[in-house]
Amino acid sequence: MSMSDPIADLLTRIRNAQMVAKPTVSIPSSKVKAAIAQVLKDEGYIDGFEVKTESGKSELVITLKYYAGRPVIERIERVSRPGLRVYKASAAIPQVQNGLGVAIVTTPQGVMTDRKARATGVGGEVLCYVA
Repeated sequence: MSMSDPIADLLTRIRNAQMVAKPTVSIPSSKVKAAIAQVLKDEGYIDGFEVKTESGKSELVITLKYYAGRPVIERIERVSRPGLRVYKASAAIPQVQNGLGVAIVTTPQGVMTDRKARATGVGGEVLCYVA
């Protein structure tokens, strides 16, 4: 069965796995999901990820990160969705928690954080907020 919003599914699986303190979470893989996982790793929200391929199906396995028994990701929520896309110019990309959090943006140069998009001067679709 096809999924209408695979990125929301990725975020929900991460959120649910952290609620029950799972060490890893597995998700059907795609290039955008791997790029989002790379941004989360670069920003220190997850320990790592790898793409495994078994019998033609690729799977993204994300290793979650905890500090003092609590998940590092306190809030992860979808912004742009299939029913209401949210595009912002580089100057209008929002700051999450006054710069303490990260907005993940997909731009013509690839998936990046809000800070990098502002510094590069490119806008795009705001995928999600992470804090």
